[in-house]
Amino acid sequence: MFNTNTIPEEQIYEILANRRRRETIRELMYSSEAAPMSLHQLSKEVAARETGETPPPSKLRESVYNSLHQTHLPKLHELGIVQYDRDSRTVQLHERAHDVDQYMAVEAGYGITWSEVYRTLGVLSLTVLLAALLEAPAVSAVDPLLWSAVFLVAFTIAISGQLWTNRWQIARALRSPTL
Repeated sequence: MFNTNTIPEEQIYEILANRRRRETIRELMYSSEAAPMSLHQLSKEVAARETGETPPPSKLRESVYNSLHQTHLPKLHELGIVQYDRDSRTVQLHERAHDVDQYMAVEAGYGITWSEVYRTLGVLSLTVLLAALLEAPAVSAVDPLLWSAVFLVAFTIAISGQLWTNRWQIARALRSPTL
């Protein structure tokens, strides 16, 4: 893991202690646009992440909107994680947000960690290869070399996904003369 030392660890844990702040950072990190996002759109996306419903219930969206506007975005702005314009009600990430993201990067999404992804792929690939070598009925119909290739592709996809998720830390580390 790359150490940036720009935000004290205690503050990062305080930021990440609240689910709405985590979801706000995630949404801004992974939105397809680099332009500022409206508070209305952000609250809609965060509420949808909380409920899993699209569109989210209007009362929850209003609650998210108010808590982001009154509490979470001012705090994230004060810490230099986001740039929040209270007048235009727009928000965008500040570069320091990537320091917080490295603490969130252990998740692959849907509450699964990268270690769980790799462990599952490893156990599954070994089980299938063993079954193919022991000539299990359904599995042995496919050559073990082909199974190996399939799982190598699966690992390559997972690694690429993790690298893409952590691209900000990697880019920063490559720009920095020391790690």
